[in-house]
Amino acid sequence: MRADGHRLRRQQNQQNHRDQQDRRRPRAALARLDARASNLARRRVHLRWSNLFGVVTFACLLVLALTGILLATWYTPSNELVTYDGPYGPLQGATVTEAFASTMRISFEQTGGLLVRQTHHWAALIMPASMIVQLLVTFFAGGFRRPRQLSWVLLVGAFILVLLAGWSGYALPDDMLSGTGLRIVEGVVLSIPVIGTWTANLMFGGPFPGQIIENLYPVHAVVAPGLLVVVLAARAALAVRHGQPQPALPAPSLGLRLWPDAALHAAGLVGLTSGVLVLLGATSTISPVWSYGPASVGEVGAGSQPDWYMGFLDGALRLVPVGWETEWGGWTWTFATLVPLVVIGGYFALLIVYPYLEAWVNQDGEPHHVLDRPRNVPVRTGIGVAGALFYGILWGAASADIVSTEFRVPFETIITTLQVALVFGPPLAFEVTRRLCIGLQRKDRETALHGHETGRVVRMPNGGYAEIHRPVDDAERARLAVTPVPATPGRRDRDGHLPGRERLRGALSRQFGTGHVVAAARDGDPSSTGVVKTE
Repeated sequence: MRADGHRLRRQQNQQNHRDQQDRRRPRAALARLDARASNLARRRVHLRWSNLFGVVTFACLLVLALTGILLATWYTPSNELVTYDGPYGPLQGATVTEAFASTMRISFEQTGGLLVRQTHHWAALIMPASMIVQLLVTFFAGGFRRPRQLSWVLLVGAFILVLLAGWSGYALPDDMLSGTGLRIVEGVVLSIPVIGTWTANLMFGGPFPGQIIENLYPVHAVVAPGLLVVVLAARAALAVRHGQPQPALPAPSLGLRLWPDAALHAAGLVGLTSGVLVLLGATSTISPVWSYGPASVGEVGAGSQPDWYMGFLDGALRLVPVGWETEWGGWTWTFATLVPLVVIGGYFALLIVYPYLEAWVNQDGEPHHVLDRPRNVPVRTGIGVAGALFYGILWGAASADIVSTEFRVPFETIITTLQVALVFGPPLAFEVTRRLCIGLQRKDRETALHGHETGRVVRMPNGGYAEIHRPVDDAERARLAVTPVPATPGRRDRDGHLPGRERLRGALSRQFGTGHVVAAARDGDPSSTGVVKTE
């Protein structure tokens, strides 16, 4: 009996101890969560103009979500044919699809419907622009380097998802403009050898137009937005984990606290951006489907243009020379559509892998938390300008017909000029940009050594003349002081041989290292600016 009593008391004590631990765990978890929240709130944020575009992107996403939910309650995603009997007189009695009829009801009969639809469209036009600026700023400043390589990949992925969401929404009104765009898409897909017909049937659900509206609606309303939210949430989590990269220029202050100072600044910009979008929706007409009329299987709209962010795809099709096709293996290989698909796919693939490619070339495995000045990395800056020009030429080619009619220039002349520019423009832009960056570095070195020119010329006691220079302050000297980055040779194997892969890496590293400099030690000595490597 005594042994049983000891055993019962021991079991009771163990149970009490477990109960106490269970009560402590929630309090400990809450304490850890509170500590993490406090540490996050105390983080400092440097406000720079480039940060604004991330907030603009978030504001556009918020407006798109709110207006999209309202439009989803009014819109009917169906290709079924009906007779239009709405208030718009020129179309009364016309045979249209349910999708077009519901879009007309939203525009003319639903209270506030036209405001919501136009605000939604304006937000969809501005969001890709803000993301392009984010991509450019991140690239030129080297914000994609370790440990933020995955964040760059997610940003490119988010941009592709925005393009997908915009294109799928562009087709939903089923007006003549979107119908013409879908006809072009069908032609491109059908031209793909082997899998083209199968892919077109899968997309359209049968002969054009098939069930394309029913198929695109979930992509626009669920798939693309859902994936976009996941990608942006993952990118935000990485930003919290790695923190904000420091600006290349010496910061004049510690920056603002993340909470509440920086958060309230961002909230104000979100409100301002949202207000501008609503104002645009209220005062600026966009996508007047009543003017375009309903889509027709046997008709296309003259002068049809996609939304601006999809123009580079249309331009790529226009710049391919006529007659590029051949017969092989029993299939017709139409290079007029295959080449643009390969080029655009390769362009985005290179954009995704570039951070890893640069790190491989430079054998750079170190973390980087300070951004670069674009002039300090001439080769990367040249690559960025060349890539932006390549994209811009494709984009400009999409409006070649409009330019031809408005400025009375032959269409063939415009296309030929753009074809030549597409081949020779990016290499020329790369070389000019690289040399400009090296020239700016020399100017910085002279400024650090002699100061700024003031325009004041004085006569010396010996009768000579000299210009008065204003010395640079310590902060500017720290910004201008640089040191060259040596090229990294390829790694030899155990036998001392240099494999072809490593020989290639060494050659690329030498090319990339031309003019590559980083901030030197901030010792206040102008001589620490280093010598810039030039050819």
